[in-house]
Amino acid sequence: MPPRLFVDQPLRAGDTLALPPGPARHVQVLRLQPGAALTLFNGAGGEWHATVTQMGRSDVSVQLGAHADVDRELPLQVTLALGMPANERMDALVEKATELGAAVIQPLMCERSVLRLSGERAQKKVAHWQAVALSACEQSGRTRVPRVAEVCSLMPWLQSLAAGPGRWMLSLGDARPVSGMVVPLDELLCLSGPEGGLSPAEEAAARTAGFASISLGPRVLRADTAPLALLAYLGLSACA
Repeated sequence: MPPRLFVDQPLRAGDTLALPPGPARHVQVLRLQPGAALTLFNGAGGEWHATVTQMGRSDVSVQLGAHADVDRELPLQVTLALGMPANERMDALVEKATELGAAVIQPLMCERSVLRLSGERAQKKVAHWQAVALSACEQSGRTRVPRVAEVCSLMPWLQSLAAGPGRWMLSLGDARPVSGMVVPLDELLCLSGPEGGLSPAEEAAARTAGFASISLGPRVLRADTAPLALLAYLGLSACA
């Protein structure tokens, strides 16, 4: 299978394109030679067949071939809002959520959050997570890159929500089994807490904002496992 690369610019069949620095470095690391096949995508849908035409010391040119109108996205647009887990777990969570088809990832700081970010540090983390999502798209075959939103505190974020799609909240308390929920056909906003879960006050505020409490079963899952389990369930349900 040819390497897949994201190129953040318009693509058109028949054009000759000088790859931007990031994708060009990737091609050079792979030691591809003129004539080698590539697959390019720009997040606007579908992908393009391409062929390496020139390799320089720091530049790579390709010839764009036919556009393939492939769609590997979930039929359900899922926004995953989650209390950020600490250490490197958020990196893995963003990667796997991208592979499983999340459309938007909203990092949140909650009452029990260990990881707390603000200012320039938060901006750098979001940029890093966006790059993780992009890499996961290249690997998994997705043609649209999920958006990693700015870091927000949970309560102001809840207050900012306008009327919109269905809303589910993972809860360790009194909650309905996810198997008993009707999965929406188009959009769903899912909320999951950090280590230790959401506090009672946060759960109450989320219910006031229209979130239905759901459970994934009797076991207590880690903060980086629970939202992925829910996303996998939604993907299987939507594709059934």
